[in-house]
Amino acid sequence: MSEVARPDLNGSGSPDHGAAVVARPAPEPAAPRVIPGVYRFVVNVTYLPVLASGMHLEVHGREHVPVAGTPLVVAANHVSGLDPFLVARALPHGRFMQFMAKKELFVPVVGDIIRAGGSFPVDRSGNDLGAVRTSLRILKAGGTVGIFPQGTRGGTELHGGAALIAAKGRAPILPAGISREGKRWIVRFGEPISPRGGIKSVTAELGEALAHLSRPVGEALSG
Repeated sequence: MSEVARPDLNGSGSPDHGAAVVARPAPEPAAPRVIPGVYRFVVNVTYLPVLASGMHLEVHGREHVPVAGTPLVVAANHVSGLDPFLVARALPHGRFMQFMAKKELFVPVVGDIIRAGGSFPVDRSGNDLGAVRTSLRILKAGGTVGIFPQGTRGGTELHGGAALIAAKGRAPILPAGISREGKRWIVRFGEPISPRGGIKSVTAELGEALAHLSRPVGEALSG
């Protein structure tokens, strides 16, 4: 009978039945990289339809955004296809938001541009653990993860993904309310929400914040 050869750790040329071969764990994949030039190009190009329609972006609450280089989850309501780019444009310079985008967008050319901007795919048909792990790697590197807790445009129920990722990544949640009034697209940032307190309670607090921040500005500021 033949014997399976094992690495000779003693230099004797004979199998060492007492030595255990310890497998090294595979290195953790790096967080998706943001190419700043591509990121700014996409943000600027996607703003052209806003300008062409005679509209402009108005930003409130920028003072609530934590300093760049610290982990942050940005959670916004979802009203249009422009939402990711409006929120990205509203953030202070130095904050590169990496959005969890539906996997259907990652087609040739368009998908390459999205990836170059630092965003990554998520399968919305179920619990995509790969997307969650990617989010946590971004937060671990001091980055910014963007999420739409509603899941789809106009959704009425908030999912707990933002609270879960924030808790596991030990990052505050920055609520961002998006609304449209006349010729203005408006992004309002609220005070950061602590991820501690439980998924359900944090999600409920986030829902209240987004409901307030997405109201008409005059009404929201007086209410």
